[in-house]
Amino acid sequence: MTDAFRFNAAVSVELVVLTLGSRVTMNDTLCALLIQRLHAPHRARWALPGGFVRPEESLSAAAVRELREETAIRADRLRLEQLATYGEPGRDPRGRVISTVYLTLTPNLPPPQPGSSAKAAAIHPVDRVLADPGRIAFDHHRILADAVDAARDMLVHTPIATEFCAPEFTVAELRRVYEVFWGTTLDSRTFHRKATGIPGFLEPTGRATTRDGGRSAQLYRSGPARTLHPPLARPS
Repeated sequence: MTDAFRFNAAVSVELVVLTLGSRVTMNDTLCALLIQRLHAPHRARWALPGGFVRPEESLSAAAVRELREETAIRADRLRLEQLATYGEPGRDPRGRVISTVYLTLTPNLPPPQPGSSAKAAAIHPVDRVLADPGRIAFDHHRILADAVDAARDMLVHTPIATEFCAPEFTVAELRRVYEVFWGTTLDSRTFHRKATGIPGFLEPTGRATTRDGGRSAQLYRSGPARTLHPPLARPS
């Protein structure tokens, strides 16, 4: 390193917050939290929540602050997991920006409220956003697509899908969560056999319900497993 060396990049964080449904969409819709930018560049375009990291902040602290400032949503109870880092030249017209992206999957997301640097904040159906790359600022279309793929893999290896169900649920209700995240229809018998065959994934409650319609269905609760062995295979 020479005396002429200068730091040549800024550091930012972005957040991908995925949920099912909102006040204006059904619970069988995979949705993402977006903000409408108040300032240039890309003024008035939709974007992922995020911003530049302050000198005294850790990356995770910056992510929590940006989410609160731009959407009024507190991240205290959200599991923020680092997804990836994006740093290609040209991704931001203001200069070289290296972004660390955090991903969280959460049910019952409260209605977002725009903060000081956002014109609006809203929960958007993921399929509509991904179908229109020009709708979202910077390279956030690519980031969102990567995050959705990562979220789908999380359902393969962890029991996080049960968090989107009631405390007691049927296998059909759990299967619908998988269908929404994976964007496909699953065979009911095959899913039932695989889900109930994974040790520690589901625990029978000893009760049943007819709320799914038709015959009485057994109720389950989430079991103690934190990873699924064997994994619940995702359709290709």
